[in-house]
Amino acid sequence: METNTMKLSFIIPAYNEEHYIAHCLDAITAAIGGPDRAVGKDADYEIIVVDNNSTDGTSAVVQRYRHVTLLHELRRGANRARETGFEASHGDLVAFLDSDTEVVPGWISLVEEEFMRDPELVCVSGPFVFYDLPVTMRVLTRTFDCLSWVVYFVNRFILRATSAIQGGGAVVRSSALRKIGGHNVDLKFYGDDADLAKRLNKIGKVVFSFRFSLRSSGRRIAKEGALTMGMRYTLNYFWITIFNRPFTTTSKEIRFPDGQSGICKPASRTREFFIAAGASACFFLLAAAIAYFAKTW
Repeated sequence: METNTMKLSFIIPAYNEEHYIAHCLDAITAAIGGPDRAVGKDADYEIIVVDNNSTDGTSAVVQRYRHVTLLHELRRGANRARETGFEASHGDLVAFLDSDTEVVPGWISLVEEEFMRDPELVCVSGPFVFYDLPVTMRVLTRTFDCLSWVVYFVNRFILRATSAIQGGGAVVRSSALRKIGGHNVDLKFYGDDADLAKRLNKIGKVVFSFRFSLRSSGRRIAKEGALTMGMRYTLNYFWITIFNRPFTTTSKEIRFPDGQSGICKPASRTREFFIAAGASACFFLLAAAIAYFAKTW
């Protein structure tokens, strides 16, 4: 691996993640070429975990990694923890990852090359690949990702109103994040990535691409349902874009014994059914309207 011209900091907020955080840290360590690449003030990389007032063994797991800096943020909220990590970081680029997310081979080099090639680029991000979901849910989430990319394209290149970011898998240029005043720490969960995308889009290029996909756990989708989560994320994205506030202000803590989530079924199949029925009805009504107007014209 060649020497960087830009230092890359990994910042990982963690709340009760003792079953997942080791996988995240192991993947990063392997991807950067070993723990020695993140040791010392002149290291090419640094890894910072911000324990967001966990009540389990998260900190104990992190402490086993001598090349990882462990911080504590007692005030709850992913954005609050990200900002705490950012304030302590030294990288020219900052990768914000969820604690159940894993970088894939080649991802770091791709990110670094992208930023080095384009000085106007301020953020890159991509959708998650959920490794622990059943096949049917993976198909639904990939369909949602494709629709999200279309929305991103329209908003960024046609309307020029905003962009899109996957909050748990985004790399931001540090100078750009400082310029916009950092994260909005008033946002606890939903809408935090949409808010960041909107503000960064005003000062530079924010790219959302499948090339920057990362592996992640689909435990929340497995528990709450793919259609429910798709609708919820969509509503919050547009609420932030239009009204500058999230539609959903609370979130549930999703945890499974030993980190297993793929075996879980949606909490409310009835809700999933009605969402699917409503979406199908809207689709057919729209198709019928288009066909009618096309015929009358």
